[in-house]
Amino acid sequence: MRRTALVALLAAGTALSACAYNETLGRNQFLLVNDSALIQQADAAWAEALRTQRLSSDAAANARVRRVGERIVQAAGLTDRRWEYAVFVSESPNAFVLPSGKIGVTTGLLSLVRNDDQLAAVLGHEVGHVVAQHAAERYSQTAATSAGLGILQGAAGDYAQAAGAIGGLGAQLGVLLPFSRRHELEADRLGVDYLQRAGYRPSEAIALWRLMAQQRQGSNPEFASTHPSDASRISALEQYIQSQGWA
Repeated sequence: MRRTALVALLAAGTALSACAYNETLGRNQFLLVNDSALIQQADAAWAEALRTQRLSSDAAANARVRRVGERIVQAAGLTDRRWEYAVFVSESPNAFVLPSGKIGVTTGLLSLVRNDDQLAAVLGHEVGHVVAQHAAERYSQTAATSAGLGILQGAAGDYAQAAGAIGGLGAQLGVLLPFSRRHELEADRLGVDYLQRAGYRPSEAIALWRLMAQQRQGSNPEFASTHPSDASRISALEQYIQSQGWA
């Protein structure tokens, strides 16, 4: 009992000391690190991608990504860092933005989107993750959960292995995955803000996710997925865009 109480007090103290209010999101965040602490890892990942992945030499495609990316970066207020852009040759439609100021887009995504507004929706979403410090928050949440499970296993005695397995599943479905879905919806909202501010059409964000939904072969049920269902995402976007008078 004493050990359990001590663990609870220590956990509460850690959570309180790591909580910070994020005005952009309108909520508190649990941050053991910030994005600056992840820059070295982000730069290493970027260098690895440039080294191991095939880069597109299509001048028009590269210019398009840079043009749209620069407008989104400016709209998000992130011109304080030096941005790099790359187009990777891959049939999979994908894009990523690293907190160190790197933007990667695949040729598959460029082939999928029907206009620059939809490309801006994707890049706005990814930049939204950076502004919201989602990478740092996700890292902090995962680290705290892993530490908590270690304490649980240590206190479980002969049942440590079983408790760890049950605890891991419960933490994954009850904490980490729903938390990630929250991040996705927040990034959707921020992305729409940025693309509208950059002069693109917010309604194309909805058109984009409808297009993405058509491309999927299948998906996990929402309760066991790190992403919201397409229907949930589209509904949330429609409500937000209408609430802003952008419809």
